[in-house]
Amino acid sequence: MNYQELYQNKLKTAEEAVKVVKSGDWVDFGWCTGTPFELDKALAARSEELFDVKIRGGVCLWMPEIAKVPNAPEHFSWNSWHMSGIERKIIAAGMGYYNALRYSELPRYYREHCDPIDVAMFQVSPMDKHGYFSFGPSASHMAAVCDKSKVIIVEVNPNLPRVLGGAEESIHISDVTMVVEGGNPDIGILGAPPITDIDRAVAKLIVEEIPNGSCLQLGIGGMPNAVGSAIADSDLKHLGVHTEMYVDAFVDLAMAGKIDGSCKNIDKGRQTYAFAAGTQKLYDYIDDNPACMAASVGYTNDARVIAQLDNFMSINNVVDIDLFGQVNAESAGTKHISGAGGQLDFVLGAYLSNGGKSFICCSSTFTGKDGTVHSRIRPTLANGSIVTDTRPNVHYLVTEHGKVCVKGMTSWQRAEAIISIAHPDFREELIAEAEKMKIWKRSNKR
Repeated sequence: MNYQELYQNKLKTAEEAVKVVKSGDWVDFGWCTGTPFELDKALAARSEELFDVKIRGGVCLWMPEIAKVPNAPEHFSWNSWHMSGIERKIIAAGMGYYNALRYSELPRYYREHCDPIDVAMFQVSPMDKHGYFSFGPSASHMAAVCDKSKVIIVEVNPNLPRVLGGAEESIHISDVTMVVEGGNPDIGILGAPPITDIDRAVAKLIVEEIPNGSCLQLGIGGMPNAVGSAIADSDLKHLGVHTEMYVDAFVDLAMAGKIDGSCKNIDKGRQTYAFAAGTQKLYDYIDDNPACMAASVGYTNDARVIAQLDNFMSINNVVDIDLFGQVNAESAGTKHISGAGGQLDFVLGAYLSNGGKSFICCSSTFTGKDGTVHSRIRPTLANGSIVTDTRPNVHYLVTEHGKVCVKGMTSWQRAEAIISIAHPDFREELIAEAEKMKIWKRSNKR
């Protein structure tokens, strides 16, 4: 088979390609850095003739053109598997909605439960000599999307890194309906917030629990980044990586010589991830790098796979925690922030691992827009807040004021432990609320 000839036969302009989209269609826009650019612009240009086109995507790093057209909600709806800050703005404009699902279930959902997708369009790296397009930093669930799509349009971007993997990290030209070449935009950048003194204090408490040879999963944000920075400055060695999201902190750890994957029970020597997002440094590092292994999120986030990795350390941020040990990582009351993602997958998998631990971390307080300081540890979660991690599954909780293992505690032990890591200014108030809820024992310390 002549792959270049097949490529040329399938080559279309973006304007030609999007003509297949009809009103009422389900259209998949891929994931994160793979969100289409030229195809998005061409689809937006057709907005006046299209109605109720339902788009699926997630972790969007720039505002799609379809969200900028006049009366956008009449023409398009954005249905996200995980919200970014961009997508929160789309929600606020009345065009966006969240699809609730544990991230690990996404490939199976597409293959077994999802109605066929009318059109899938997403960015890929250039075709290799064997006829394969890499999904770039967004392997995630893309193979499953392609399995269920009637039409597959790939938008080739030479700036997208070619990633290596074990399976489901690429698509062959023979499975593609149309190929589009375009403006070759820069890859979307996802920067982490600056590391604060509170982040460093939390990181120090977590790093004390990590043994040599551990396998790491880091979430996004200042605290997981601070943990990475603290590990880079530590004496830890022979660490491994098996994570949902590959972030800049892993690059720093690898360059500091902390990561070699030599102790991993599976995928030995390789840093395994479902998708990657960060700075250009990260994209340059994963490009054609045999040390990195892109894989389906159905593999990376499967608790049964995670459990096979000894001394698995899962480290994630949250919005707030209540005295029952319920963890909210995705909303502020009914205001949606992100999504369930894979946090619960890793909380479960890490605990099943031999020597494994999961750490849920946050600052003890936050400051509202009006300057008022609030506790992130609450008597109960705010009305409408989403429970991301249920209380029986939580292992370690960490703030700058300490760390506690709450696994298996009775309600009064748990309330006491959680209050002990709250900010001192709020502890008496939390004790009073715990007494009202009958979860404070008289013998508890005051």
